[in-house]
Formats: sequence, C-alpha cells, structure tokens
Amino acid sequence: MTIEWFTNFHPIWQALLATCFTWLMTALGAGIVFFFKSINRQLLNLMLGFAAGVMIAASFWSLLAPSIEMSEEIGTPSWIPAAVGFLLGGIFLRIVDRILPHLHIDYQMEEVEGIKTSWRRSVLLIMAITLHNFPEGLAVGVAFGAVAAGLPSATLAGAVALAIGIGIQNFPEGAAVSVPLRREGLSRFKCFWYGQLSGVVEPIAGVLGAAAVILMRPILPYALSFAAGAMIFVVVEELIPESQMEKGADVATMGAMVGFAVMMVLDVALG
Repeated sequence: MTIEWFTNFHPIWQALLATCFTWLMTALGAGIVFFFKSINRQLLNLMLGFAAGVMIAASFWSLLAPSIEMSEEIGTPSWIPAAVGFLLGGIFLRIVDRILPHLHIDYQMEEVEGIKTSWRRSVLLIMAITLHNFPEGLAVGVAFGAVAAGLPSATLAGAVALAIGIGIQNFPEGAAVSVPLRREGLSRFKCFWYGQLSGVVEPIAGVLGAAAVILMRPILPYALSFAAGAMIFVVVEELIPESQMEKGADVATMGAMVGFAVMMVLDVALG
C-alpha cells in the first residue's frame, strides 16, 4: 500500500480510514489483556510517557507549524490563529474535563472527575481514555482536511505520518484501559471490548474535523492549532501526571523523549 493509492479517496474517506487505523491500534493494545492480567507499573509509566512524547511532537510538527505557515500564505498575522486556536483547544478540553465523568488509572472512586454520577468504576476508566482519544482523532481529521484545502504546507505524507504516530501511541493507551479493567474482575473479552471501545471516538472526531475544515477553509489554521491545544491539555493534565505517580519517574521521562523523537522523525521524514 502506498500513499499514491491513498490519493484515490476523498479527503473525508482518507480521514476515516486513517482514524480507523488508529482505532485498530487501540484494539491491538487492548488485546494484551488476553495474555497478561497485569502490567508492570514501570512499563505502564514508560508507555504513558511515550504517548505523551508523541502527542507533544505531533502538536508542533504536524499542527502548530502548519497553522503558522498557512496563516502566512493567506495573509493573516501568523501568530493569531496559532495562539487563539491553541488556547481555545485547551479551554474546550478543560470544559469537557469538568463535565464528563471519568476516573484515571490507579485513582480511587472518591477522586472521580466531572459531574456526579452512579457509573461503575470500569465505565469511568473507559471515559478517561476516551477523553484522550477525541483530540487525537480530531487532529488526524483536520490534517487530512488541510490537504484537501490545497495549501502547500499541508501534505498527504504529513497527514499519514501523523496518523501513524497517533496509532503507535494508541497501542499502549488500549492496554492502559483493558488491563486495569481485568484487575476490576471483568472477563478478558469484556476488558478487550471496553478497551477498543475507547478508540471509537477517533473515527467520529476525524470525520468531523476533516468535514469542518473542507466546508469552512478560513478556519483551517485555527482548527489545526485547536487540535494542538486540545492534545497538549491532555498531555499536561493527565498523561504526564499519571506517568509520574510512582517511583521510576525517569523511565516515564525517557519514554516521553523517545516518543517525541519517533513522532518528529515520522513527520520530518514523511512530511
């Protein structure tokens, strides 16, 4: 399969296929529960750190930098869309974080975030990862929508690189859902089902993001930086703190460094 083959599809279909790939990677990660009942905490910290590094690199190389370049191409002061969209993305995720009931890994039920609910612990754990996945799917969709807009700074190879990077870091996120659910006493199949279900939001967000920027091209630089702001919010608010909760924080830090390097190489080499 080559990128040239991918060009035969409409950009919205490209976004759907790309985010279905990231969803599949979530499912593969969730499938770890069929082989292991638990994950070493150090390994989990490493995976969370890796995911954080990928998202930080993607936010700049695949989203903020193109947003700035596009602003210059269409005659808008380059810093305005990047700054405004970035902050709006963070504000949006903050509002969702305050409303959507969710519980992070290894937290007690008394530490549930969002509005009060009677949802079970397993559902709350799923909601926490779903919150991570929405901005990731949005970022991929917006990237493919940017290619459809025909601006020189947006390339199909760059959008594909972003999808690959997000997919790679979705693997540990899938495991981070399914394995803790196994400790809650759920069957392996249910753990896998709920783990992959947390990634369903990515194709939805991807199609919405691609369609929005195709229909409303002037918002494209804002949409790119909005997705970047949403992802950075997830990294700073959740991924980094969760990866640093116990001893061995240096492992998580090195995971973040490797994740950043992997995403940077993907974007520069392919984009």
